[in-house]
Amino acid sequence: MAQFIADRRDIDFLLHEMLDAESISTKHEKFEEFNKKTIDLIVSEARNLAIKEILPTQQEGDRQGCKLENGKVITPEPFKRLYDLIREGEWLATTESPEWGGQGMPKTIASAAAEYFNGANYPFMMYPGLTHGAGKLVEEFGTDEQKNTYLKNMYSGKWAGTMLLTEPDAGSDVGALTTSAKKNPDGTYSITGAKIFISGGEHDLTENIIHPVLARIEGAPEGTRGISLFLVPKFRVNPDGSLGEFNDVICTGIEHKMGIHANSTCSLALGGSGNCIGTLLGEENKGMKAMFVMMNEARLLVGFQGFGCATSSYMYAVNYAKQRIQGKNLLDMMNPNAKSVTIINHPDVRRQLMKMKVFIEGMRSILYYVNYCADMADVGATEQERAKYQGLVEVLTPIAKGYVTDRSFEVCSQGMQVYGGYGFIEEYPMAQLLRDCRITMIYEGTNGIQAMDLLGRKLGMNKGKPVMDLFGEMQKTLAAAKEIPTLVPYTEKIEKAFNKLAEVSIHMGQTAMSPKVLSAFANAHPFQDATGDVVLVWMLLWRATIAAKKIESAKKKDLPFYEGLLKSLQFFVESYLPITMGNLIAVKNTSGVAVEMDEASFGG
Repeated sequence: MAQFIADRRDIDFLLHEMLDAESISTKHEKFEEFNKKTIDLIVSEARNLAIKEILPTQQEGDRQGCKLENGKVITPEPFKRLYDLIREGEWLATTESPEWGGQGMPKTIASAAAEYFNGANYPFMMYPGLTHGAGKLVEEFGTDEQKNTYLKNMYSGKWAGTMLLTEPDAGSDVGALTTSAKKNPDGTYSITGAKIFISGGEHDLTENIIHPVLARIEGAPEGTRGISLFLVPKFRVNPDGSLGEFNDVICTGIEHKMGIHANSTCSLALGGSGNCIGTLLGEENKGMKAMFVMMNEARLLVGFQGFGCATSSYMYAVNYAKQRIQGKNLLDMMNPNAKSVTIINHPDVRRQLMKMKVFIEGMRSILYYVNYCADMADVGATEQERAKYQGLVEVLTPIAKGYVTDRSFEVCSQGMQVYGGYGFIEEYPMAQLLRDCRITMIYEGTNGIQAMDLLGRKLGMNKGKPVMDLFGEMQKTLAAAKEIPTLVPYTEKIEKAFNKLAEVSIHMGQTAMSPKVLSAFANAHPFQDATGDVVLVWMLLWRATIAAKKIESAKKKDLPFYEGLLKSLQFFVESYLPITMGNLIAVKNTSGVAVEMDEASFGG
C-alpha cells in the first residue's frame, strides 16, 4: 500500500534535484552527517514505518475513536504500540538537538517523514506533533530548571504536551480569555479557568501531559497585552523528577467531531478544586508572543496534515482509476463489440487526476521549500542571508497553512469523485480522508485569519522586504526558464501573473491602510487564494526547468516522470492560470459589497 501515501520518486526529486538537501550538510557542522546516503536511509525508514505500522491503524483508529471514562480518555487500542514505535525511533523531535532527545536533522529532510506519517494517519500523529510544539516552547522560553525538568521527557515522548489556548467565549479572539493566574508566595501560580478544543488534552499514551496555558495574572491589562504563558503539568513533578500529586486538571468532556475521531479533542477544567499549580513560562504579559512560536510551527504542521490527506487521496484515486473497469472508450462508443476499459481512459477522469496531480506537486514543493528556508535561516553564511530566509518563512506561512489546506480539501473531494459512489462509502478510504482534512482549514487560525495575516502583517513586514525577496526568488526561476525554448510559451504567461500579483499586492497593501480597510479585508481570502496559485505555478515552473534539462539524458525509467513535470506546468498554465488572472482582477476591484450591505439584507 506504499503507493497510497506519497510518491517516493517525487519526494526524491524535491530533496535531491530541486532543493539539494545534501548541500545543507556542507553549510554548518551540526548537519555534516546528513549526506545523500543518510537522507535516503531516513526517508526509507520513515516510509517503512508509515506503510507497515502507521497506515494500518488509520481506519481502525477512526472506527474506535476515543472514549471518556471517569475523567480518563482511552485512545484506540493500536495507538499504544504505535506511540512506543515513534518513541523508539526518536521520530518525535527529529529536528531538535540530540542533547534533549532529538535527531538534529535539517527541517528539509524531516519534511519527508512529516509527509509519510501524516499521510498514513495524521489524527494519531497529532499526539507526538503537539508534544513537540509544546516542547519547543519550553526550549525557547523555559528557565534552566524548566528545561531540565520537562524538555528531554517531552522530546523523547515519555511525556506528552498540548496547547491550552481556546475558551468557550474566546475562540479566535484570544484576548477575551478569562482563565486567571494568582501568584503564590513561592513564585508559582494558582491557575483557574476552562479551556476547550484541546487536541490530545487527555489520553492514556503517556504517564504525564504538560500543558502550556494562556492565562491572565490578576491585575494584568485587558486584551492580549495582559496574557501570560504558564506550564501546567497533569501531574506535578517532584524535585527528583518523579511524578507527584494530581494537579487538578480535569477532562470534562471530549468532542464528537466530523473527523479526526482518533484524536481526543477535550474540554479541560483547571483548578476546579483550587489546586492547579503552574509556573510562568517566559515573561509576564508576553504570553501571546511566546505562544506564536508554537503556533507558527503548528500552522506548518497543519499544512502537512491537510496535504497528507490530499496526497493519499490522489495516490488512491490514480491507482483506483487504473484498475476500475467501467464503460467503453469514448472513441468506441458506437462499437457493439468494444470492451469496457479502465476509467483512467475516460477524458473527464483524466482531467480530475491531472488537477489533483498538479496541486499535489505544487503543494508538496511549497511545504518543503518553507522548511528549506527555515534551514537556511539557521545555517546561512551571513546575518543578511539568514534574515532573508526567515522573512520568506514568515511570508509563506499563511500560504503553507491557509492556501495548502484549502486546496487539499478540494483534492480530497476530487478523489472521492474519481471513486464515484464507492468514494462516499465508509468502507473505502476517501470518506475519512475528506472528513479528516476539513478541520485543517479551521484550527490553528482559520484560513480567513491566515489571509488577514498575509494582508495585514506579512505584506508590510520589514517595509515589504520579505515580499520583495519572494518576488526576487520567483524572478530567478523565470529567468532560468526563459533560457529553455520549450518553456518560453509558458514563461510569457507566468511573467504576466507575477507582474499582476505584484501590482495587486501593492494595491491591497495601500487599500488596507486607507478608509476602505474593511473592503480590503473582505477580499483578503481571495487575495490569499490567488497569491497561493501564483506561488504554486512558480514551483511548477521551477520543477519543469529542472526536468527540461534532464529529459535528453534521462534513463528510460525516469523519462515519464520528467515528462510528467512538463505536462503539469502546461496543464496549470493552460487550464488554471487564466482563472488566477481573473481572480487577481477581481481582487483589485476590492468590492466592498459584503461589508456595506445592511445586516438585515442577509436574511435569516
